[in-house]
Amino acid sequence: MTLSLHMPQTHLLSKLPIPDSQVITINPQLPVEEAAEDYAKKLRQAFQGDSIPVFDLLILGVGPDGHTCSLFPDHPLLQEREKIVAPISDSPKPPPQRVTLTLPVLNAARTVIFVATGEGKAAVLKRILEDKEENPLPAALVQPHTGKLCWFLDEAAARLLTVPFEKHSTL
Repeated sequence: MTLSLHMPQTHLLSKLPIPDSQVITINPQLPVEEAAEDYAKKLRQAFQGDSIPVFDLLILGVGPDGHTCSLFPDHPLLQEREKIVAPISDSPKPPPQRVTLTLPVLNAARTVIFVATGEGKAAVLKRILEDKEENPLPAALVQPHTGKLCWFLDEAAARLLTVPFEKHSTL
């Protein structure tokens, strides 16, 4: 199954031979609460038998405040354990109304890849990857239970890290 929002559809999925029937989208025409319920229903149909969908691969980003998906620091959605998809109506970043996967879904994935670029991410990446904060940032809470977690960073984003990391070719 493939999770799609506008940007991945435009820049990635449209260039791959993936049938539309395998792309599950959030309906932006619905009110945010209904859109979340509708999307959760679609995921449950696609992942029959799983109480929590287990994605093979999730590709995530991280915001300069440490948010991922639409899970923001100190937001009540970080405590959500029942819903697989949740609405958010008070996002601190525009747009204020969003639909997000919850942490149980992110942590059930077989592989989670974070991609972060630019110097503006360096300080928050240091906090996420090196600091052991009492109240971790949302991206630091993504720790797949039985899967793999990988971070892909450019040199600017990784510039403050002191932990060893593997350097690959630059683009």
